[in-house]
Amino acid sequence: MNVSVPRPHLPLSRFQQLRTRDPDQAREVVGDVFCPHRLTSLDGARTFDTRFHAAAAGRVSLCYLDYGGRVHIAPEAQETFYLLLIPLAGRAELADGPLRAAYGPGAAGVPPVDRGYTIRVGAGSPHLVVRIVREHLERHLRGMLGRRVAEPVRFDLGMDMAAPALRSWRRVLDLLLDEIDDGGRIPLHPLAMRDMERLLLTRLLLGQPHNHSALLHEPPRDAPPRAIRMAAELIEAHAGEELTVEDIAEAVGVGIRALQAGFRRHLDSTPTRFLRETRLRRVRQELTAADPATTKVTDVAARWGFVHPGHFSVSYRRRYGEPPSATLRR
Repeated sequence: MNVSVPRPHLPLSRFQQLRTRDPDQAREVVGDVFCPHRLTSLDGARTFDTRFHAAAAGRVSLCYLDYGGRVHIAPEAQETFYLLLIPLAGRAELADGPLRAAYGPGAAGVPPVDRGYTIRVGAGSPHLVVRIVREHLERHLRGMLGRRVAEPVRFDLGMDMAAPALRSWRRVLDLLLDEIDDGGRIPLHPLAMRDMERLLLTRLLLGQPHNHSALLHEPPRDAPPRAIRMAAELIEAHAGEELTVEDIAEAVGVGIRALQAGFRRHLDSTPTRFLRETRLRRVRQELTAADPATTKVTDVAARWGFVHPGHFSVSYRRRYGEPPSATLRR
């Protein structure tokens, strides 16, 4: 599947880890990032030409991997991360025992966790690979459900990128890829990166079918008023810290969806909107008390998690009827 915005260079080119025609070197370097595996060039040395780029952002890593020619890959079983294999061109096939998923433009592959599998990649099939720490994804699922789950998440092998929910997920992924490629501030800012991770994982768990999907799509029950009061007090007390909806839900002992339903019912808001409004209010308070000669609006905004000056300025003006610079000058 083509990336949504044309790029003048290969994805993640600033993070090149390897360029080689040696299959042994490719297997060693790629295996260090993912896991040990067997790598067989199906066309011999004639077309084998590996490029590997890799960058980490929080507990999510993005990689660009192109073997040039046709290859067969047999990874060892691993239990610590999930992979999403998104071809930027060409074709590939993922096999988990008797199960098969062929994918190419408009589709992707999701290997199983905790058991071996094989991948057959066609010639001219560069991939964008997303690596997600398993513990982080499963903790996020527990937060969404408000309960523990006995089984690991087992996604369907094939991923239909044309499905509306997964198109939404891909837009978030492309935003993160752009931020990493262009040296943006989100991957470097803990508050912003936690929000990005949360959105990426939520849309993945809701969009890609897996063994817990039915539980996620059950109608949520509202969190009780006491839990909503506790959540609001928690946000007020910790708005300047790394705080996500899952953190709040876990702290007050409810699931994410129950928390969201309770905020809508009792506060006519959402936890995310309530947190954003709290942070905007704290920015306004700080700007009102600050010395304009020694204070920059962007620095104050960044301290409260607003890393895109343009977006922040629009939100601030919409909320308070004036630009943040006018508040600072008063």
